[in-house]
Amino acid sequence: MRDSVREKLETLPAQPGVYVFRDVAGAVLYVGKASSLRSRVRSYFQPSTSDVRSFVALLEHELGDIETFVTANEKEAALLENELIKEHQPRYNVKLRDDKDFLSLRLDPNAEWPRLEVVRRPRPDGSHYFGPYHSATAARQTLRLVNRHFQLRTCTDSELKNRSRPCLQYQIDRCPGPCVLEVDRERYGEQVKDVALFLDGRHDELVRLLKKRMRRSADELEYEQAAVHRDQLRAVERVRESQRVAVVKDVDQDVIGVFRQADQAEIAVVQVRSGKMVSVRTFDFGAVSLPDDELLSSFLAQWYGRAPVPDEVLIPRRVEAMEGLEAALAEARQERSTSTSRRAPKVRVPQRGAPLRVLQMAMENAEHAFTQKRRASTDLESRLAQVQEKLRLPRRPTRIECIDISHTGGDETVGAIVSLRDGEPEKKRYRSFHVRGTRGGDDYGAMYEVLSRRFRRARDGDKGWDAPDLLVVDGGKGQLNVALAALKDIGVTDQPVAALAKEKETPLGDKRVDRIYLPGQKNPIPVHSAPALAMLALARDEAHRFSNRLRTKIGTKRRLTSGLDAVKGVGPKTRAKLLSALGSLTAVKEATDAELISAGATRRQATAIRKHFGPAAAAPTKPRAEEPSAANAERSAIENAFAELD
Repeated sequence: MRDSVREKLETLPAQPGVYVFRDVAGAVLYVGKASSLRSRVRSYFQPSTSDVRSFVALLEHELGDIETFVTANEKEAALLENELIKEHQPRYNVKLRDDKDFLSLRLDPNAEWPRLEVVRRPRPDGSHYFGPYHSATAARQTLRLVNRHFQLRTCTDSELKNRSRPCLQYQIDRCPGPCVLEVDRERYGEQVKDVALFLDGRHDELVRLLKKRMRRSADELEYEQAAVHRDQLRAVERVRESQRVAVVKDVDQDVIGVFRQADQAEIAVVQVRSGKMVSVRTFDFGAVSLPDDELLSSFLAQWYGRAPVPDEVLIPRRVEAMEGLEAALAEARQERSTSTSRRAPKVRVPQRGAPLRVLQMAMENAEHAFTQKRRASTDLESRLAQVQEKLRLPRRPTRIECIDISHTGGDETVGAIVSLRDGEPEKKRYRSFHVRGTRGGDDYGAMYEVLSRRFRRARDGDKGWDAPDLLVVDGGKGQLNVALAALKDIGVTDQPVAALAKEKETPLGDKRVDRIYLPGQKNPIPVHSAPALAMLALARDEAHRFSNRLRTKIGTKRRLTSGLDAVKGVGPKTRAKLLSALGSLTAVKEATDAELISAGATRRQATAIRKHFGPAAAAPTKPRAEEPSAANAERSAIENAFAELD
């Protein structure tokens, strides 16, 4: 250990604060908080300690400097620790996935007509945030459930201000139409409160309110409104039936369970709302050198930086500066929580009774999740080893890329490359290519161009373009030879390649299953000969989906705008104005100069459009009746919708 570090250890204050461990190059290794900097930091370097954590052993060799920050209290220490972790991303601190991996639902009760929307990053703006949800599917399913049974608007603020008549949601009784109709604000406000109660898990309270309103509506002979409340009750009851009742007091709790094996750890968060367990979330952490108390402390600080704070957080053991952590949670709750409770949140370690039983359940969930993920990881390693053996690859195919070419009758040719990591789509590595050098449906030429462009970047060392462990091309021997030629021509000689041919029927009526062609091997390998080879079929199907979506998007854009793209002097804004006002490209062609100018073009642009489309368009064979702008806009929307479907 450096002498300068020893000197700092001797002069550390006994006050609360934050400490930062840096390596010899100045990079941050670890950030922690302490109720007493002197006792906490010095505990890492006691020669007589029985602490044999790998984290401490690594510090002895890597530590270059210690930096400390004294704070007024433990709360400030907890807040400062969280900010420094976000800023420096230390090597040995626990890291949750970034906020962008989670979706939350936002409800702004202060909006003129509140609506529920999906957001990525919650902000301290006074809105209610629900979640975060473990997947986009879960968030959007919840949103659809709410929109089906609670009548809140679904349109954006811009659409709300600019609509001239109610939309389809109004027609099917899922929105009262505040965009253009007189709506009872008190009744709309009730719906907003109901949605907050539903998403916050306060189903018992919501059921009582809905029953009361249903009876009141029936007494006032408003049977349609009573039926609405009945359907809402049924939806809430279905959700409530799927919940497991926990024998705990009627408060909101998060119960944190931890399971650990060597440097692998799993944390489970059991969410209990009004005495009922409503969800279980699990998080896995690999290569964790921290002790359990520091793991818990770091997790809590980061998790409640984004998630709603309940009345109580139950944990299996005490953590450093627990009082400061409680104060930080209280501040976070005040900024973001939908709870109406005035009491400050508590972090406690249960010792007996129902809280201890729920904590044990959280610990069991953490262990179960750890076991399941370990089993899945073992199965994955087995499958990758099987693929490596079958295809005679030099290394495990941890990352697989697949290329697909797509076009529409020879036009709009695009290339798509998708990536699988450990058998799962890795969408940040998806790549799309507009094929420029070939025309007329030349799939071989397009594949040659796309692979040349992709692997030239890998050869040149461009960031994010490193070569995969296995390249899969969609097709048979012909496509395989094209891929090998493209790689050879740019000087890449060590890239494993395989071609995956689709199942097809021969002229004699025999069915040939999916099969894999390898360089230098005459006979293909049937995919069904090894279940693990189905991983390649997944890559092929994902490449098909991605390339077809890209081609459809390009084709739709071309059909809607390409007729005006070639007109010199007419920019994208003017094109959008003309298509919106006149309704279609045909209407633009047939419009007079006066109509074009009225729709948003200048006189020079109108002349250029008339000249580009020729005299035939200038004198339409039939007079075109004037149509109201609303009808034009509706016709344009219908044409665009069908174009999207195509």
